[in-house]
Amino acid sequence: MNINNRIALMGAVAVAATVGFAAPAAAQATRTWVSGVGDDVNPCSRTAPCKTFAGAISKTAPGGEINCLDPGGFGAVTIIKAMTISCPYTEGGALAGGNGVVVNAQPTDVVFLRGLDIFGVNPPTNGVRFIAGAALHIEDCTIRRFNAANSFGVSFQPSGASQLYILNSTIGDNGNAATGGGILVQPTGAGGSAKVVLRGVRVHNNANIGLRVDTTGNTNASGVTVAIDGSSFSGNATGIAAVAVGTNPVGIMLVSSTVANNSGTGILGNGSSMTMRVGDTSITGNAQGVNAAGSSTINSFGTNRNFGNPTVGAANNGVFTGAIVPQN
Repeated sequence: MNINNRIALMGAVAVAATVGFAAPAAAQATRTWVSGVGDDVNPCSRTAPCKTFAGAISKTAPGGEINCLDPGGFGAVTIIKAMTISCPYTEGGALAGGNGVVVNAQPTDVVFLRGLDIFGVNPPTNGVRFIAGAALHIEDCTIRRFNAANSFGVSFQPSGASQLYILNSTIGDNGNAATGGGILVQPTGAGGSAKVVLRGVRVHNNANIGLRVDTTGNTNASGVTVAIDGSSFSGNATGIAAVAVGTNPVGIMLVSSTVANNSGTGILGNGSSMTMRVGDTSITGNAQGVNAAGSSTINSFGTNRNFGNPTVGAANNGVFTGAIVPQN
């Protein structure tokens, strides 16, 4: 073979090798960054940050974390894997028409949202919508003005056994006069159940219900358990409404909290499978203080202050109604 033919053959082999070999995809980073002056074509590194949470998601490894370098509005995002979005030291804004953050992850995935300001713009849906995953943690966040029909600041409707933790956050000005509100906890179908903890949560000025816990549409006998500590439900239409349908139970423990100045009922229970236990809680300034309807049970632990609601006696001032069981 002469030299020219040998060179041509070597060139052909090189071309074939190039065609047959695809370069590996860029590796995902454990920590990525967004900036108000970033660009989503960047690798989302600290020196070349992305512009939006959505742009950073695909470049963040499962279990990784997105941080904010500087103040900015970083947009809505859908999360489908275990991860953290954390912006506690600067403005991590998300203006959203539709849903602000959607969590639709795998059954073992845990998602953290920390230090975010999630704000609804026309037309909004939900501030945070949870569909699937093992657990969602919302910490030091403000979720506001998701005020369309059926809109909630947090809509937690898991299709599996899931947990919700909300810590030191404000959820306000959500829902409209007929529907929606601050927080919805409503598992779905045969697989859905929920364990919820709210601590230091301010649920204020929502147009309909501050917190709605509901097993409508849920056929899992595990139902819902909710523990509330050091929280405030004020200026809503109804402060807390718990509805248990059929044998699917709702159990709520409410302690060291305030339910005040709601234009309707402060605490409303409905359904024979609904049990609420209330201790060391102030219930005042509501049109009706407490109402245990539909054979529901509300246990008072004797350290509650149910006064200053308009009508002396009955549900409105000084005593609870319905299937009340005083506790020591």
